[in-house]
Amino acid sequence: MIDVPLSALEVAMVQAGTRAVDTLRDTTAFAQRLDALGYRRLWYAEHHHSPAIGAFPPVVLTAHAAASTSAIRLGSGGVLAPNHAPIMLAEQFGTLAALHPDRIDLGIGRGPGTFDEATARALRRGAGPTTDDEYLDDVAATLRFLVEEVALGTLPEPWLLASSDAGAALAARLGLPMAFAHHIRPDNTLTALDHYRAHFSPSPWCESPRVLVCVETICAETEDEAKWLAGPMNVVKAGLLKGHSEVPFPSPEEASAHPFTAEERAGVTAFGAHQAYGTPETVLRRLTEVAKATGAEELMLVTPVYAPAARLRSYELVKRHAATP
Repeated sequence: MIDVPLSALEVAMVQAGTRAVDTLRDTTAFAQRLDALGYRRLWYAEHHHSPAIGAFPPVVLTAHAAASTSAIRLGSGGVLAPNHAPIMLAEQFGTLAALHPDRIDLGIGRGPGTFDEATARALRRGAGPTTDDEYLDDVAATLRFLVEEVALGTLPEPWLLASSDAGAALAARLGLPMAFAHHIRPDNTLTALDHYRAHFSPSPWCESPRVLVCVETICAETEDEAKWLAGPMNVVKAGLLKGHSEVPFPSPEEASAHPFTAEERAGVTAFGAHQAYGTPETVLRRLTEVAKATGAEELMLVTPVYAPAARLRSYELVKRHAATP
């Protein structure tokens, strides 16, 4: 049994040999099933120009899922501030919150959402990477526009996404709840959370530090099956270790034949030691350890496996066993 709420992150992996539209169609059934299972929230990540991840705007997926679910909170995890005008983010998520009161989250991040420099510049109309000050101004302006310009009543719940001390420092300075990307930068988690809690300034948005930690989680009936399901994402990670961003999301069969180098295998293994893979008992133990080590008030699970049915099964197994003493 785990004593913190569980949520989910949707990264919309596009299976090799399929079309992005197939992945898009699966997102509705996924949201409805997580709603029925009692997950607290479901967030959508912003990605662009990737063969492995669909380029589906979080605001659009949030609107669609909110119309077909009844209780689960929905939002961005995150929408990337440098790619959008602050007033547009405020209008979009403010409208969603007015249409679906107390169910919309606005998770804001900084990255470009792509490894391709030309795509990043196209998203930003030719501009280069934002500075720390520009990012702070964008986030602050978005929050200000929500209150002063949009003013539609119920506001979305704002979160700042972070994967480093710098992101944690900004969340603390602005007095925002923080969602930490343990599934991306696990080595940074504890120091960033310590900094956030030590320097947090209360705000109208959040009175005290509030932490959500995202963990890569793959749950199956057996350890071997979980390892099999983890194979495709391990291939993608191995490509990223070599600086290759254009890696398709292979099937488990293709992943099992991938020729990992010793360095790649070591890197993948080291990363996995911080995440939660295995049987329900193993996964719940690992999630409990992460919650205890980080002091997180909530855990968000990201499950990048190949088949939609296997992905849903992972979430079902976790939720069922999480509620069992």
